[in-house]
Amino acid sequence: MGRQRIVPYRRSVPTDRLAISLWDFSWYTRATDAYADLDDAVAQAVARGYNALRICAAPLLLAGGHGLPEELGVTSLGAWPGGRRGAGTRWYDVPRDATVHLRRRLFALLEAAARHGVRVILASWEHQQSPAFSADERWWRAIDAVPHEDRLRDLAGAFTALLADIRAAGLLDAVAFVELHNEVDFSRVPGDAHAIDEAIGLVSREHPDVPVTVSYGKPPHRDIASLPGSLQVGQFHVYAYGVLDALQRRIDVRGTGTDGFPNAALRALLRDDAPTLAEYGRPEAWRLEATVVTDQMLYTYDAVDPARWDRWLHEHYGEHRDAMHDAIRARVRAIGAWARARDVPFVVGEGWVGYTPLRSTFEDGPVGQELAETGIAEAVDQGAWGAVPTSNAAPHHPLWGDVAWQRRATAMIRSA
Repeated sequence: MGRQRIVPYRRSVPTDRLAISLWDFSWYTRATDAYADLDDAVAQAVARGYNALRICAAPLLLAGGHGLPEELGVTSLGAWPGGRRGAGTRWYDVPRDATVHLRRRLFALLEAAARHGVRVILASWEHQQSPAFSADERWWRAIDAVPHEDRLRDLAGAFTALLADIRAAGLLDAVAFVELHNEVDFSRVPGDAHAIDEAIGLVSREHPDVPVTVSYGKPPHRDIASLPGSLQVGQFHVYAYGVLDALQRRIDVRGTGTDGFPNAALRALLRDDAPTLAEYGRPEAWRLEATVVTDQMLYTYDAVDPARWDRWLHEHYGEHRDAMHDAIRARVRAIGAWARARDVPFVVGEGWVGYTPLRSTFEDGPVGQELAETGIAEAVDQGAWGAVPTSNAAPHHPLWGDVAWQRRATAMIRSA
């Protein structure tokens, strides 16, 4: 006798496969450039074959009952004499300050999605990084004050209220599903089954026609049966860091306060005009609290020479190539088996290599595209409801300019 979903939902999952573009929080932190015209940005996505967007809907800001203003001041992670911190990163490269009325912007995006036949995955990155881009710390302090054990419940209440407003506006059909929080295994929210089951149940009681889930940054593919029974969509991220992990360990990019940083291996990869760590400085303490990115990663990605970075990866890729392809296939197969056993749809909401500097072409070029196509092909074979071509394919990434490959990748997903 198969396991049953704890909280069933009544709206059937569409048969159309979702080709997902990861817009995360950038759709509002970059409201002055890549996403200045939301209708045009959605149209660009459609032209590349996408029919789904995954965003941070900022539910705690908009509907969490924390008394936060809906007009959000957006800024970068600070400045140093050479420019804005994060300029050499992906996702953290906020180009200029702005003021965004986030509720109006969210509903404008849903309206644009509805016009273009696109579905939106409503998620939250709020306990992982979104508030770090606020002009002040009120958003971060308000949600960080919520006891850890109550945070998913808090998110459930916020999404319940936000969905009611979306329903009242006649835009619910534009919502693919709700993801209570991004990467519960890598965020400051409870990751235990009881807390997840309870939170999903709270939303489903009020909105039984909307699928609800959480996502996992590193799905426990060796013990995937241990995942909560309430997940109504499997939303998993499949990264095969491989050679990238070898480099990041070598240069200690994910640490903070490491004695002797930057080490000799990292110094060999820096630009000739790179600032010293003292010249570069650190973001305000509260911004580092509000994000999982470390000061050493920010410095590295802002100071590195992308060509030197990519050269090292290409020189050592052969040592990791087979293992990286095998890891992608094995993880997607485990996810597919789990989804069939639970009788729920699954998507790969992020993938496939990992977090590289903005101007690195390792994942955007032939090597990364080959790895991505391995993942897409396996996801299709496993019956995935949707997948990203790559996490790096969105209006704020250089890869957006490679229209031909994105059309190829999205066609692989949607033609299944």
